[in-house]
Amino acid sequence: MIRFEGVSRRFAGAERPAVDGIDLDIAAGTTCVLIGPSGCGKSTTLRMVNRLVEPDAGRVLLDGRDVAEVDPVRLRRGIGYVLQGIGLFPHRNVAENVATVPRLLGWTRARIADRVDEMLDLVGLDPDAYRQRRPDELSGGQRQRVGVARALAADPDVLLMDEPFGAVDPVARDRLQEEVGEILRRLKKTVIIVTHDIDEAMRMGDRVVLMREGRIVQADTPDRLLAAPADRFVESFVGEDRALRRLALSQAGAIAVPGDPGDAPGVTAETSLKDALALLLSSGADHLAVTGSDAPAILTLAAIRDAASRRV
Repeated sequence: MIRFEGVSRRFAGAERPAVDGIDLDIAAGTTCVLIGPSGCGKSTTLRMVNRLVEPDAGRVLLDGRDVAEVDPVRLRRGIGYVLQGIGLFPHRNVAENVATVPRLLGWTRARIADRVDEMLDLVGLDPDAYRQRRPDELSGGQRQRVGVARALAADPDVLLMDEPFGAVDPVARDRLQEEVGEILRRLKKTVIIVTHDIDEAMRMGDRVVLMREGRIVQADTPDRLLAAPADRFVESFVGEDRALRRLALSQAGAIAVPGDPGDAPGVTAETSLKDALALLLSSGADHLAVTGSDAPAILTLAAIRDAASRRV
């Protein structure tokens, strides 16, 4: 779906390229997260997809076509874009903001109105309550939801998200990451997300690309990146608590076994192993009851330990 072939970009006056000869394939319907230290080239890489930045060398292909061959205005209208500052038009209400691209594409008024309501429902905002509100009447999390609704309004196949949750408070951020991630997986969009937050990358990415000084250090699934860091830099970046981060990627139901739970504390099959471990430690129990299946099931501390140490 999206391919980078030997792509480089050096900005005027810079000692080294911002992006230095990267090759990367992003499959259709998947979410790829670009992560790395400040200045590693992740945002520059993302912006070359919609030609906000042009490469000095190499090609960016979208469905097999070099984006350099596509009119940039037409290209950008077909790609959703969400940025950290959200970028809502302050003089327009929520409905008008969400309708921005459909209006530019010449949709009928009735079709736009239906799409606005559909998108607000999708991101968890009641259309009747939010259509007429201005951005300054919304919380940070609500503004970000509107930003996602606007980016998806014209039903683009590709969505670019540059530090999308960076301006949202931590409590709202966790919830948004989970909810938006679920929406994108359900819609089967091809997504590139830029973030500096390792937990966000692990939570939202099907594939995580760690960059350093304009180059790709490791591109892998979240579980493999945590379980088998390519070098000391990757190991340091993902943190000493990477075993716990791996547990956050798996659910209790995946390793539960049949058994009598007795009066043990309970979790659902969808509970992360990280949360299940926290409950085991705080309760002093040696196993948990796992609900949501036809037969009684339990989750033991030993099973969680094995999952954390398992190689991939």
